[in-house]
Amino acid sequence: MNFSDKAPEVSKAAEPDPLVSRYLAHVRFEKRLAERTCTLYQLDLARLADMAEASRVALLQVQTGHVRRWVAQMHSAGRSGRGIALILSGWRGFYTWLGREGLITQNPVLDVRAPRVAKPLPKALGVDEAVQLAQHEEADDDPWLEARDAAMVELLYGCGLRIAELTGLDVVATAEASRAGRGWIDLQNAEVLVQGKGSKRRSVPLGRSALDALTHWLAIRPRLAGMLTQPAPGASSQSLALFPGRHGTRLTARGVAQRLKRRSLLAGLATPVHPHMLRHSFASHVLQSSGDLRAVQELLGHANITTTQVYTRLDFQHLAKAYDAAHPRAKRK
Repeated sequence: MNFSDKAPEVSKAAEPDPLVSRYLAHVRFEKRLAERTCTLYQLDLARLADMAEASRVALLQVQTGHVRRWVAQMHSAGRSGRGIALILSGWRGFYTWLGREGLITQNPVLDVRAPRVAKPLPKALGVDEAVQLAQHEEADDDPWLEARDAAMVELLYGCGLRIAELTGLDVVATAEASRAGRGWIDLQNAEVLVQGKGSKRRSVPLGRSALDALTHWLAIRPRLAGMLTQPAPGASSQSLALFPGRHGTRLTARGVAQRLKRRSLLAGLATPVHPHMLRHSFASHVLQSSGDLRAVQELLGHANITTTQVYTRLDFQHLAKAYDAAHPRAKRK
């Protein structure tokens, strides 16, 4: 058989292989898997039986080489890497059971992996969109909430903070905050100190817009009862939270996401914005302006440069669009 041909259709009329029937009975009655799962296993194993028959090989004689060719066959026929991975999982379970029954000595699917699925690029705002979001003011909103939300946007976009880093910020440094892994802001030195993944602390500079937004926010933040601007003996984590909610407790990641989504829609952006999108936007825009991947890595707090390199793809997309729009040789007649 030519394995460059399309994958054969799963036979619906043929009687199932006795081994397959026994295995399906095992997962249905002994393992008590959901009926939907059993149905999917049945379809995947019918596909396996059809491929084995087309290759003139019995199910018990299938080798790793056969499975690899069938994977290539399915991939060339347009099946996604994720879909192939699910099929292989069903086949792997079947051959594991055959091994336990003493019918085979080696699982031919054990070392076979589906084709890699390309990771989707992180979504980032354009520069104009990010500025539009940051500068938006909701006239009908509570001035306290408006000032708080504006400061949050400036820190997410202006500093590239993770959502957990933002919600973990205090107004000042305390020994308790340091032990608990929380961060704080230092307006005098124009920096924000956070503890990111892996308990690694880093300092991120505050730009002029972020400083202005934070200064304004801190001036009206104590309007809520119990909000402190200076540490006091026995001060609670909640009372020192840089971004509290209406009830005085530290704002949650979900609360930030809801406020950001609302703000982006009111600002007229086409896509609802989530907190991590602003981190992606920060990284992409700094890289576009500076070209310094190592600096972006430090600012984001990435332990490995390969994690940061995804933004070079975003940067290339930006350059490609600029080329397509401006270069005379890029325009098709």
